[in-house]
This record gives sequence, C-alpha cells and structure tokens, in this order.
Amino acid sequence: MDEPTYTFGSADNLRRYESEIHLDASKPHSIHGVSIDEKWSVVFGAGGGPTTVHQHSAVEFDGRLFLAVGNQVVCLDMQTARMEWSLEVDWASCFGLYWDNRHHALISHGELQISRLSLKGEKIWATDGRDIFTEGFRCLPMAIEVIDFNHEVYLLDYLTGRVLNRR
Repeated sequence: MDEPTYTFGSADNLRRYESEIHLDASKPHSIHGVSIDEKWSVVFGAGGGPTTVHQHSAVEFDGRLFLAVGNQVVCLDMQTARMEWSLEVDWASCFGLYWDNRHHALISHGELQISRLSLKGEKIWATDGRDIFTEGFRCLPMAIEVIDFNHEVYLLDYLTGRVLNRR
C-alpha cells in the first residue's frame, strides 16, 4: 500500500503496522506498507525521489518479496516478514522491479541507472544513460530495452549490462 501520509512512530496513522523500518537516514519521501494474509505487516520509508505503488513495485520469487521503495530495493522473507537485505539501487528513484525468468534476472528500473541485482542483495552491474530513463522499459527475450527522456532507445545485455545497441 502507498502510505504518503504515514508518520513513523505516530499513533495517529490510518493503518497500523507491526514493524516500521527506515531504509536510510534521510527523511522518507516514499512510504510503502506490506501485509501478507493477515500474518504480518511492515511499513518501509526511504529517501530519494518519491515513488508510488504500482504493478512493478514488487516482485515475488522463491518465497521472497522484492519491493521498490524510493531509491531502495528491499528483500523480505514472505513467511516471517524478516528483512533479508536492502540496497540503494539509484541515486534518485527506483521506478520498478522486473523478474526475467529466462535469464533468472532481477532487474531494477531506476531513474538514472538500470541494474541487475543478485538474490542476495548485490549489484551485479549498473548501466547509466545519456538522460533519465522515463520513457519506457521492457524485458525482451534477448535484451533489456529502456528509453530515456530524449527518446533514445538502449538495448542492454542481461549478463553484463553492456549497451548492445543505442538508437
């Protein structure tokens, strides 16, 4: 859930969460809550540019939930709600997360960087563009396609992040 009015430590929030986690030391510009089948609930706050909850805010794989919050990605164990790791994936914002089953790849679509992440929370690679990546993102069978603000199209290699083609 998107929680833009949530205040950490306050009793006056619309919803209550069992756990509150600040992902960095900055004032949270993005606050997202998660609950699983009324078993547990947790709310996360992160800095960077503000983000909202949408269809690419989270990816579930192998009993874990990978969640984009602000400029961070969080990994949660879905049975226990234990945070396994968090990682700043972009200086500005993480627009979304994608799982490509063919390449067994967790991909972060950031405003300034496209990154491939390991399931253990490490950046395998990160690729910058000439401008911000705001105009499109797709996981294609042979490459990742991303379009920057100037409508320049980049095709990125899944394994290395190398730009295969730019047009």
